[in-house]
Amino acid sequence: MTETFATDAKLLVDKHVEFIQNLDKKQDRLEYWMTEHLRVSGIYWGLVALFLLRRPHALDHEQIISYVLSCQNADGGFGGHTNHDSHLLYTMSSVQILAMLNALDRVDGLRVTKYVLSLQTKSPMTTVCGDKWGEHDTRFAFIALAILSFFNTQDQLDVNGVVEYVRGAMNYDGGFGSKPGGESHAAQVYTSVAALALAGRLDIVDRDRLSSWLAERQLPCGGLNGRPQKLEDVCYAWWVGSALDILQRRHWIQANKLANFVLSAQDEKGGIADRPGDVADVYHTCFGIAGLALVRYPGLEEVDPVYCMPRSVVERLGLDKWQSNVPESWSQQQAY
Repeated sequence: MTETFATDAKLLVDKHVEFIQNLDKKQDRLEYWMTEHLRVSGIYWGLVALFLLRRPHALDHEQIISYVLSCQNADGGFGGHTNHDSHLLYTMSSVQILAMLNALDRVDGLRVTKYVLSLQTKSPMTTVCGDKWGEHDTRFAFIALAILSFFNTQDQLDVNGVVEYVRGAMNYDGGFGSKPGGESHAAQVYTSVAALALAGRLDIVDRDRLSSWLAERQLPCGGLNGRPQKLEDVCYAWWVGSALDILQRRHWIQANKLANFVLSAQDEKGGIADRPGDVADVYHTCFGIAGLALVRYPGLEEVDPVYCMPRSVVERLGLDKWQSNVPESWSQQQAY
């Protein structure tokens, strides 16, 4: 489906590129050092935005690769910064960065796999923890499956057990919570649906009910919220939009209104905020641009709704095979 975007606002491509390039030049600011633990994720967010803006070489690739490799620890996982403890979140970001920069061969996939498998637990239920301290939720179920798919070692995980954990987090409204019994939340819906896509178990999803719940996240301003009675936020252009894309129901939200909302949250000096008038940051810049890519905003690279990377990268790595896991009945049903 081709979207037509009627808006006076334009995507400030050059300004956003400059904004991302300047992030590492603000080392005289307290905020720079207070976010040290997010450094790897910040690079991932910036790099995704640049790739989707078709400016992939705006940052020094070799410098990024060397830095990311320096964040790998003896246990095989990656920390958010050099000498920080390993965590699945930063391991995922590191692998994604290396994948986009065509440098996955510079990391030992077996070591990374061993780290991920070390975080699988079977008590009281089969799931995957975020780190050695034991926090678990549906984010880490997805991340474990995703990381292992890069190295073709997904079969070493108890996939069926992880699927049952995700199934247990599904609620009466069709949404998914952070864990069984948790309130439905759009970001957890994305991680749960993406996990089931990778596991080949999208048949578990109540497609119509979940699609309706996701479509109801769009507010009159065009923006999306993460759950009922909450404010709109640019990042949900991705969390809601990606889940609808996997469900093949992207057309259930108004793309033009969503694009206008995201564009209205741009800072004229570069970067995108959570909503108009707030301070821009690289997180919302990434997911705002990714959300625009999902609705086929002109001039952007296509984005894969499972991996949140350019579709061209996912295809190059052969990771687009998750699409064959979409239930055949979905394509046979009338698109309404």
